[in-house]
Amino acid sequence: MAEEIINSEEAKSRAESQAESETKSEKKSRNFIEVEIDKDLAEGVYDTVHTRFPPEPNGYLHIGHAKSIILNYGLAKEYGGKFNMRFDDTNPIKEKPEFVEAIKEDIKWLGADWEDRLFFASDYFDQMYEAAVKLIKKGKAYVSELSADEIKEYRGTLTEAGKNDPNRDRSVEDNLRLFEEMKDGKHADGSLVLRARIDMSSPNINMRDPVIYRVAHMTHHNTGDKWCIYPMYDFAHPIEDAIEGITHSICTLEFEDHRPLYNWVVQELEYPHPPRQIEFAKMYLTGVVTGKRYIKKLVEDGVVDGWDDPRLVSVAALRRRGYTPESIRRFVELSGVSKANSSSDMAMLEYCVREDLKLSRPRVMAILDPVKLIIDNYPEGQTEMLTAVNNPENESLGTRELPFGRELYIERNDFMEEPPKKYYRLFPGNEVRLMNAYFVKCIGCDKDENGNITAVHCTYDPETKQDGREVERKVKGTIHWVNASTAFNATVRLYESLIEEGKEVYDEETGKMNINENSLTVLKDCYLEPSLKEAKAFESFQFVRNGFFTVDFRDSKEGAPVFNRIVGLKSSFKLPVS
Repeated sequence: MAEEIINSEEAKSRAESQAESETKSEKKSRNFIEVEIDKDLAEGVYDTVHTRFPPEPNGYLHIGHAKSIILNYGLAKEYGGKFNMRFDDTNPIKEKPEFVEAIKEDIKWLGADWEDRLFFASDYFDQMYEAAVKLIKKGKAYVSELSADEIKEYRGTLTEAGKNDPNRDRSVEDNLRLFEEMKDGKHADGSLVLRARIDMSSPNINMRDPVIYRVAHMTHHNTGDKWCIYPMYDFAHPIEDAIEGITHSICTLEFEDHRPLYNWVVQELEYPHPPRQIEFAKMYLTGVVTGKRYIKKLVEDGVVDGWDDPRLVSVAALRRRGYTPESIRRFVELSGVSKANSSSDMAMLEYCVREDLKLSRPRVMAILDPVKLIIDNYPEGQTEMLTAVNNPENESLGTRELPFGRELYIERNDFMEEPPKKYYRLFPGNEVRLMNAYFVKCIGCDKDENGNITAVHCTYDPETKQDGREVERKVKGTIHWVNASTAFNATVRLYESLIEEGKEVYDEETGKMNINENSLTVLKDCYLEPSLKEAKAFESFQFVRNGFFTVDFRDSKEGAPVFNRIVGLKSSFKLPVS
């Protein structure tokens, strides 16, 4: 009995030691934002965690936004808190309902579920107006008649303090009257603005009496023509966070210099539980276009076919290209969360989707550059069904039946009349395995009047059928094929980088983007095995030896799918050794 107690105590001690070790390991791996949140919770600053993702609906989201979505949503889930989806729609000049719907679709696809917590900044325009009035009454805001250029001139520089606005000491009564007149549409766009009254000599230019409201006679997608004045982002955003009870306002590093203004707004408006802003480094991807104005130009110039063109890295484009939410989340995880700006290589994103797809997708046969293969000694008019494993690395995907006959299609580069050394595919006198089928031996080829190969001839050995039996002799090469009489003709699109390899996205001298003219190759005479004819939009497959492909949701029709190449089979990326 004593021995059992001792053993029990030893086991308990080992378990506690292991748990302590794991806890220490977990703490070491926590990113700096989690460390700050842990501290806030421990000190009682907040008793919960409430995050948000606040995009402006002036374009589609890109891969960098994906990191922010996954981070904010992940933190809320990790701490058992809440996550808000909120549109920062304070600038009706650039915002469209199209972008609102596209962003909602992207975020849901990435797996961030906001449930019933969908908000718009425009929902709070009345409260923002009252907040501005409160600042005026406190002597913390004033109406200015300076033009945008004059405000910029008065602001000063990084080395010189700014000058006070001539209207800075206007009376509270006059400021209230003018601000109400702005709201009532009595002043033209650009004629008046409301400025926060802070410190024109502040070393932080953002604190030099920033504009917090401007006149803009624009129809808003959500509020219509109710308003002709609109709050500036730096004023609106902290108010939105405070109203919604956000605890941690996680944003990218360029807002670090704006944090004092964020804090000033929530303090001066006396919110009882002010949110805390924490900044992290953006995720940059080398050799891709992410800037909204540049993508807009690419769309307008017809270089790409829309914001979701598969050569772009908008979330919608990646989805159309065939990337999975899991692969993007893995990419974000590998990229990490830090305070230092850095760039990730596109090869890492490709690695992530390749790793996600290779075990979960069926491997099928598709001939992208076809030439006919005729088996001269196979019975004419006969078709037999062969069994093929869908994925040799994942038995759960099962098998399928493949039709096989006398005439097939193979890849043109799987035959050469005069091959180099170590070429193990078809050439006169050589024997190869037809995948999932028989050994065939090349006996010659047909050519047209220009010397182009039109057909390859071979014979087959019926004793070498790949049906589980051992074959005594071996061959070094295996090639894929499709049956000519049952294969269907399909369009396949191959994508390369939109930007020329080895060049910057933008050419400083010409002011133009370095567009790769070969970024898209459209193959219209491909032959695919019949199982793919009824493939649905967004379904994806591994085309043997050609890469991973998905059915394009935009251009495919029932019974006539169009396939986009997601990524090739080979990777140049190596996972770092920890």
